[in-house]
Amino acid sequence: MALQTIDAPPVVPTPRVRVRRRPRRVWVPIALTLLVLVELYPMIWLVLGSFKTQNEFFSKPTWALPEHFTFDNYAEAWNTGGLARNLLNSVLVTVPSVLLMLILGVAAAFALEVMVWKGRHTVLLTFIAGIMIPGQMILVPLFTVYFKVGLTNTLFPLILTYTVMGLPLTVFLMTAYFRAIPREIFESATVDGAGLLTSFWRIGVPMMKNAIVTIALVEFFSVWNDLLIALTFTTHDELQTVQVGLLAFSDEYGSTRYGPLFAAISINLLGILVLYLFLNKQIMTGLANGSLKG
Repeated sequence: MALQTIDAPPVVPTPRVRVRRRPRRVWVPIALTLLVLVELYPMIWLVLGSFKTQNEFFSKPTWALPEHFTFDNYAEAWNTGGLARNLLNSVLVTVPSVLLMLILGVAAAFALEVMVWKGRHTVLLTFIAGIMIPGQMILVPLFTVYFKVGLTNTLFPLILTYTVMGLPLTVFLMTAYFRAIPREIFESATVDGAGLLTSFWRIGVPMMKNAIVTIALVEFFSVWNDLLIALTFTTHDELQTVQVGLLAFSDEYGSTRYGPLFAAISINLLGILVLYLFLNKQIMTGLANGSLKG
């Protein structure tokens, strides 16, 4: 009996499934480009305006380029407008104020967070409450006190006021950063014989380097760009800071010298921008570390 073979069904090739590629999101780089242009346009317009003459500001559109690129406005702002003296005053006020804020703020945060003593939480809440006090409320009493003491003809009122008004925020932020350091590190240092000052300078401060740089830049910009306090306590032209000195480019009749004013603002802006770009890495690292505190 012959065996009957069964033929296998023919193999039908499966159709190739085309995987549709997701369209590239072109709108992301476009949106970022527009955002960068929105940020850069005012600065570019400001720098270009610093090269214009007074007639160009009134006779031509705001987006028109200057006819001649000369540094006459910068020379007038630097020499006649007193920008060099104002920059020096701002440095003499800002640097000591920020240093005092950091020294006192970091030491206070170390004492409030690392050291254990009765009533430290109440003291911390008192510092935090200082953030909610508007600075405008204490300007008149402070001016009266400075006048009676005889400090109104110096830069000390600005340094003292900026330091005191910046301490609450500095202490609050530095306390949050110290809270992230494991307590066992300080306990091990104490077991090994390290005192409080040794633990503070050799353990606490080095581990807080990025946070200190971040807070220093925040307070630096706050003091440098302040106008109200500097305008209140500077009683002579020789004591004016940069922000107060910019008001000198407008006379009592409302006439403004726009070319030198734009030049002075450009010098101030570019200096701060260079400082920020130079310390950008430390600022981002400090902010990233601060975002993990909880």
